[in-house]
Amino acid sequence: MRYHKLNSSIFIENRKKFTAHLKSNALAIFTSNDMYPTSADAHLPFKQHSDILYLSGADQEESILVLFPDAHKEHLREVLFLKETNDLIAVWEGAKYSKEEAFEISGIKTVFWLSEFERVFNEMAVNAERIYINGNEHLRAHVETEMRQDRMNKWLTEHYPGHEYERSQPILHRIRGTKSEHELEVMRIAAEVTTKGYKRVLKFLKPGVWEYELEAEFMHEFLTNRSRGFAYTPIIAAGNNANVLHYIENNDQCKDGDLVLFDVGAEYGNYTCDVTRCFPISGKFTARQKEVYNAVLRVHEGAIALLRPGTMLEVFHKEVGALMTKELLGLGLISAEDVANEDPAWPAYKKYFMHGTSHYLGIDVHDYGLWTIPVEEGMVFTVEPGIYIPEEGLGIRIEDDIVITKDGHENLTRVIPKTVEEIEAFMAG
Repeated sequence: MRYHKLNSSIFIENRKKFTAHLKSNALAIFTSNDMYPTSADAHLPFKQHSDILYLSGADQEESILVLFPDAHKEHLREVLFLKETNDLIAVWEGAKYSKEEAFEISGIKTVFWLSEFERVFNEMAVNAERIYINGNEHLRAHVETEMRQDRMNKWLTEHYPGHEYERSQPILHRIRGTKSEHELEVMRIAAEVTTKGYKRVLKFLKPGVWEYELEAEFMHEFLTNRSRGFAYTPIIAAGNNANVLHYIENNDQCKDGDLVLFDVGAEYGNYTCDVTRCFPISGKFTARQKEVYNAVLRVHEGAIALLRPGTMLEVFHKEVGALMTKELLGLGLISAEDVANEDPAWPAYKKYFMHGTSHYLGIDVHDYGLWTIPVEEGMVFTVEPGIYIPEEGLGIRIEDDIVITKDGHENLTRVIPKTVEEIEAFMAG
């Protein structure tokens, strides 16, 4: 954990929001992610499960959180189980949380070692009527791997078959979509670190550099600012590579006259930033690049203006589609006839703008959140329209991170150069 310790108020508040939605006399259980093996005795770097992070801040493997707000014994209403450290672990891996450190991070007073889990949990479970189990119910999830939580769910139903079982995910999708001010403070730091990365790279960008060299510049700046690194696999796509939406090879040379698309964000304290910019490798946009870029920028700014409290996301995306249709007509990429004959399920603009405009942002890059309720204060979304023209070797996307406020929005990433004039002036300076 290289980031500064977060305020435990984040997690105390998150637990209160979660437990307020539980049925009476119920407990809920959450586990860490696994340590994923590669081959021989190696493992991938540990990445904590976002749900236990959201509710406790425990950024350590083999942790278990149990919440039982109606427990008769007050000390069993919030319990964190941790891997007990020892001298051997301390020498080879570094010491794990002490019980005092776990309390400072999470605000949870009752901390047991994992060796006591079955005994303590049994005392809790026999006094509960129902158990909330967790899983992955994200709309975009496709998981083939059995997770640690899956094994826990099997263990629960085998050992406590008489309990009623409920799902935690519907509650989490409702509450995680709206951020507290404490969470937003951390997301602002992630945005600041990301901004520093972009400004560093803009000074480094020139004809002849390689995409992976630009990736290295970002990583240097992120690590220097106590980020663990990229919030997601970075996309650094020069020229026609930008027309591959999830291009992650980052292995080509940047050529004079082309644009390079950066879809890069930093993580800080496990909260993410997600930004896209397109910069001219030579420092100047061509006339055609400027024409298409400004069309995307107008859609981008128009979409941000539409994203206000009370907006329904389904309506929002249709309205953005109308903005994009107007711009593509102006560029001559589609015709009025194309629009008149379009399939409503796949409108004419989708030929050049085939992905969604926005997604929730938070601990996960594609964070939890409901798509069936009005937008409300405290939600955080990306806004990322794009135009992709493979036949011209031109792909442009512009993305910012937008906090919904009472009267409109706060753009967390606005200071990253975005207009043609801002970009050219910064690169020239």
